[in-house]
Parts: sequence; structure tokens; C-alpha cells
Amino acid sequence: MPSTPDAFCAVDFGTSNSAIAVPAGPAGMALVELEASQVTMPTAVFYRVEGLSGHEPPERLYGRAALAAYLEGQEGRLMRSMKSILGSTLAEQSTDVGEGRAVRYRDVITGYLQQLKTAAERRTGVALERAVLGRPVFFVDGDPVRDARAQQALEEAARACGLRDISFQYEPIAAALDHEQHLDHEALVLVADIGGGTSDFSLVRVGPQRRQRLDRQDDILANHGVHIAGTDFDRQVELAAILPACGYRGLGPARADGSPPREVPSRVYFDLATWHLINTVYTAPRVAELRRMASFYGDPVQYRRLMRVVDERLGHALLARAEDAKIAVAEGGCTTIDLGLLEPALQVPFDAAQALQALDADLDRIVQAVDTTLQLAGVAADAVDTVYFTGGSTGFGPLTQRIAARLPSARAVHGDRHASVAVGLGVHARRLFR
Repeated sequence: MPSTPDAFCAVDFGTSNSAIAVPAGPAGMALVELEASQVTMPTAVFYRVEGLSGHEPPERLYGRAALAAYLEGQEGRLMRSMKSILGSTLAEQSTDVGEGRAVRYRDVITGYLQQLKTAAERRTGVALERAVLGRPVFFVDGDPVRDARAQQALEEAARACGLRDISFQYEPIAAALDHEQHLDHEALVLVADIGGGTSDFSLVRVGPQRRQRLDRQDDILANHGVHIAGTDFDRQVELAAILPACGYRGLGPARADGSPPREVPSRVYFDLATWHLINTVYTAPRVAELRRMASFYGDPVQYRRLMRVVDERLGHALLARAEDAKIAVAEGGCTTIDLGLLEPALQVPFDAAQALQALDADLDRIVQAVDTTLQLAGVAADAVDTVYFTGGSTGFGPLTQRIAARLPSARAVHGDRHASVAVGLGVHARRLFR
């Protein structure tokens, strides 16, 4: 496939969803359709080994097809939230995907980026070698070495796909560039980009007189972020509402000396509630360890449910139920979580009050990041004209309400939760490469 001077793209590789933009028309950029009528795709890969024999490589399914294959019970392994492993030692490790087949986690990321790039090349008809990639303000909180390692790992994965000329842009800055396209006046905007893996904030001057400048460094007053977002919310909901049925925070058997029983070990529950760690629970050593722990549980029913989760590899399905419950109560409602996959007719109620109790500490840390951003910029809260919300987790009303309350003079604007960053990265790529 030939390349041309105009062959470039912008990649939003997100924790939960991803997108890619390419040139369109004399001065525009367009998001590429990745699945039927969808320009964003869940960041998910399913390695299907069902029906394979010998040394056949597993078939890879992406996005919604990956999630559907897993939920249908097809044999294989589901990978989600791969972005979360960047900067960790896990990125260089391998994992079994079934039938004795193993893949490196970094190769999972490379394969997903290749899927995005291939879809974009089908759209443009040319080989893409230049790209702007989005990145969070911090891949890793409080560890510059691991943060740099994370960006390097993402760049190496992109190069393995054939991208040669690579630039990075902060995701909240990209969202600001998207918002700026629609403004007819200058404004001081706090961009709140809260996705699946990180909550990032940028205080940026935007306006029609600034938008054509390639170097916007002087317009960026501050960046800050924390590694807390939607997948952490899912984790807290599962720990609070679902995993107690499997023994989380449960007690061991009565002790002969009359002292209080001990709480059962909690590590397995934290791993089952973390998207990118679920598969580590299914390794042979971990399963063997759990089988030896039956005597640790005072309630054999809870232990039996836990082992069903492990033996039938139900971790992703349970976390998906936690995500659904979070969404159901986001605006103050209530729901019933169906746990019939653990035992027939098992259900647990869940409401907004429980959700807020489970998420309160995480929400407070995110709001504190807003305060820190303003402090870094030396700007008072009432000087902010607009708070621009983007990212999937800004659909969670209690969070956006807390942030808006810290900026009483600011107008709240909600961008496209899943596409604003990708569009803004496309704007930056157009200015950079054209």
C-alpha cells in the first residue's frame, strides 16, 4: 500500500474505548468507522481458541465482537483495559489464552493498535506512517520513571504497527482543541477528561484568535491528573455489592480459644475486581492456592461461589455486572444485580446511597485534583469561565456535580464523552503534519 505526504492519523487509545481519526477534505479530520456505524470501539480483545487443533494461532476478535464472544461463553481469553498495564512489569509478561497458547501483554496492545490502523488505512487507501497519539497527564501517579516507561511502551507498540513519525499530546489538551472549534470568544477552560483509567485536568486559554497557533504551550496554564476513573468505580462497586456474596470481608470458622474469627484473605477479591488482573487469578498456581483455602472460610457457600467464579472464569462477567449497576444508579436510581451465574435466583439490591458510599473516597481524590490544577496555575476558581466535561465517566452525575460545585462561576459544557479527545487529537495532527 503506498504512502503519501498527507498520510497521517490521530489515535485515541483509551482504557475503555478507542478511536482513530484521518484527514477528510481540504481542511478536516474524520473519525474512522471501526464497527458497524460506530466510530469508537471498546478497548477489548478476545483470543478465541474454540475448535483449534495443533499449533493453530488463536483467532483475535476486537471491540464489541470480543465482548460478545466472551459473554456467549466461547472458549478463549478476554483482555480489557490493556492501557492500565503500561508502565508496569506486567507489560513484558505473557499470559495463557487457552489450550497452552500464550501471548505477551504488550503484543495484545500492538495487535489492538494494528486493528485501528488497518481500519484507517482501509478508509484512506494509503499506508499510514505518521501519527499523534493521546496520552493521559500521568500514566502512573507519583512515579516519573514508570510514567516515561509507559509512554515508551506505547510508542514501541505503535512503531511495531508501522507508524514511524510519532508525536504525543495530552488527552485533556486534545479535548480543549475540540471545544475551541466551536467558540467565537476567548475563554479560560478547565477540561475535565474522566475516562476509564485516569481523571485528567487541564486549564487552558482557548479562542478563535488562538486556534491556528501550532505551539500552544503558553495557553496551557496547568496539567494535573490522578489514576482514578471509571474502572476504579467498577472495582469499588463490585467489592461493595457483589464480592461479599463470594466471601469478601467474610469471616473464617470459629476459633477454639474463643477469640474473634479472622477475616478471609482479600487479595483474590481485589484481583477479580481489577480488569487487567482478572486473568492472573486463573493461573494454575493461583487456583491450586485457592483450593487449599477451603478451611479459611466460615461460610462454605461463599467459598463455593468463589471457586465457581474461578473454575468457570466468571471474573469479567461479574465486573461487567458491577459496571451495569454503576450506570443504573448513576442518577440516583436503584437496581437489582442478577448473580444467577453464581447460583440460581441469587440477586443483590444496589442503590445510589450504596454507590456513593463505595465511591466517596475516589470522588474526593478526583475533586482534589481539580483544586491542585487551579493551585498549579495560580488561578482562583471563580476566574474559570467554563468546565468542559469529556470522557465516559463524566456520565456519572454525582461526580460532575461535585466538580461543578468547586467552580461556581463556570459554565458546565458536556462534550462527546467518547469522541472529543479523538477529534481534538485529529485537530492537532492536522496542524502538526500539514
